Amino acid sequence: METKRQYEVVFIVDPAVEEDEVTRLTDTLKQIATDQGGVVTKTESLGRRPLAYEILRKTEGNFVLLEIEGSGKEIAELERRMRVNDRIIRYITVRVDEDRRRAEKFKAKRARKAEKKPGGQSAASRTSAPPEFPAADETEDAA
Repeated sequence: METKRQYEVVFIVDPAVEEDEVTRLTDTLKQIATDQGGVVTKTESLGRRPLAYEILRKTEGNFVLLEIEGSGKEIAELERRMRVNDRIIRYITVRVDEDRRRAEKFKAKRARKAEKKPGGQSAASRTSAPPEFPAADETEDAA
């Protein structure tokens, strides 16, 4: 039984490559992932950014983020293709489904804890002024 896992793939494209070429490269990688049985849930071009350190004598690159849902074999194929592509200077893949599940669990736990607190106020009611202090215009009328 194959389980669906969520991955984030970020890759950096050589800054000498034109923007339309980056788009074509992204579409090609998305097609590879879907051909292997994965589902691309999000594609985001982060644009041209400076690199943290020099890579192959380059100081900037075009960053692209792909969120892919699949079994893992499509990630192996994507990484293989990115490794041999000269236009991609770096890439990283991170499995995020366990982290997101853990974050949702903590969020639900915090919400339950907030409801149990004395007063059980919601965040919206905590930001308003307490009722025992009159508004500024009410104090002027009393004087």
